[in-house]
Amino acid sequence: MRFALDAHALGRHLTGNEVYARNLLQNFVGLDPESEFVAYLSSDDAAAWVPASCRTYRVSANPFVRLGLDFPWKLRQDPPDLLHVQYTAPLACPVPVVVSVHDVSFLEHPEYFTAARATQLRWTVRRTVRVAARVVTGSDFSRRSILRCYPELDERHVTVIPNAASSEFRPVSRESATDAIREELRFTAPFILSVGDLQPRKNHVGLIAAFECLVRNNPRLPHHLVLAGKSTWYAEHVYEAARNSTVADRIHFPGFVSDRQLLWLYNACDLFVFPSFYEGFGLPVLEAMACGRAVACSRASALTEVADGAAILFDPESADEIARAMLDVLLDPELRLRMERLGLQRSTHFHWRETARRTLDLYYEVAAPGQVRRPCSTPVTQR
Repeated sequence: MRFALDAHALGRHLTGNEVYARNLLQNFVGLDPESEFVAYLSSDDAAAWVPASCRTYRVSANPFVRLGLDFPWKLRQDPPDLLHVQYTAPLACPVPVVVSVHDVSFLEHPEYFTAARATQLRWTVRRTVRVAARVVTGSDFSRRSILRCYPELDERHVTVIPNAASSEFRPVSRESATDAIREELRFTAPFILSVGDLQPRKNHVGLIAAFECLVRNNPRLPHHLVLAGKSTWYAEHVYEAARNSTVADRIHFPGFVSDRQLLWLYNACDLFVFPSFYEGFGLPVLEAMACGRAVACSRASALTEVADGAAILFDPESADEIARAMLDVLLDPELRLRMERLGLQRSTHFHWRETARRTLDLYYEVAAPGQVRRPCSTPVTQR
């Protein structure tokens, strides 16, 4: 069989979409050595993330060119048995499509997007899910949302396959992580960490208000706040909220960080906080847990499903609740140790190898119904 993946996100700092494509490709080859895997790339740096045995094709980074011209031409010239995309399929696609729709926030909360982006996603994703043979998503929450927003879909064709933290995220020495941050990011203070692009739904403005409340009511706390994530159209609102706060000198924006730097940040922080209003999965929560850090996150969307009792939950609309959750963990060493242990245990329930295995099974259902994929004998040992 020949299975193709739209991997244009690789090397382009497209965060969750990039992590998803990268981990699937890296696990597919070992699970199904008899099949051929094709990756469509848009970045010069992307090839480093693709297994050597995968065939690669170059497509434009421009979505109009990629989806309207490059993909239709290349798929007709050298057709795979199936194409897997995230959110949007090419126009006039000549092969069966599996689409991953990680969430439908563009429909349920269009205010989190620019008007042009929300409109584009409304049109392209609706077209894609209608023509796709299967829709894949990472949580029961997202599956319910997809079926609510697209009632015409056959619910049997919408499948939940959870994501996972990459195997790179693991506990390392706090001392070595702190030393690395001091050397590369020039940062030494004890800190609270949050990770996510600077966009409205991540609720950085609410977290800044909560952190200001925390410091005001507990002036002896030495902690700073580190907000790691790339800038977007909304970033200036977050920067302005930080500048206007009374704790501006304690708030830091390292921007987009590599996985190596993110590993250090997770392991060196005293607490990971994720105050997002809406998530289809919430991968940073699992990454922090996999690094052995205590997590406080929103009681909202898919986050309660992913955390499953291994995080302190709060109302993301309440700065007081966020501040109280942070304070409880920071001032109670026994609570922090318990949450670290529970989070580490929770993270082991998710494996990219298992995600890839279930995705491959879905490919065979679509492209070769009735044909049974011979399972790889290698045991699941990788997150």
